[in-house]
Amino acid sequence: MAKKGARVIITLECTEAKKEGKPASRYSTMKNKQNTTERLEIKKYNPFLKRHTLHKEVR
Repeated sequence: MAKKGARVIITLECTEAKKEGKPASRYSTMKNKQNTTERLEIKKYNPFLKRHTLHKEVR
């Protein structure tokens, strides 16, 4: 059986791509729900815009 813990898989989606009408880049990562209860915001590379942009956690 798999371990049950505080780590969950989350999806990060670009916030700037929607404003410019380009496809949104998405990344998946893991976070610990107990240590970081708020939604993650990380700067990641968007290949459609060819620059680093702010990616926010989506459900």
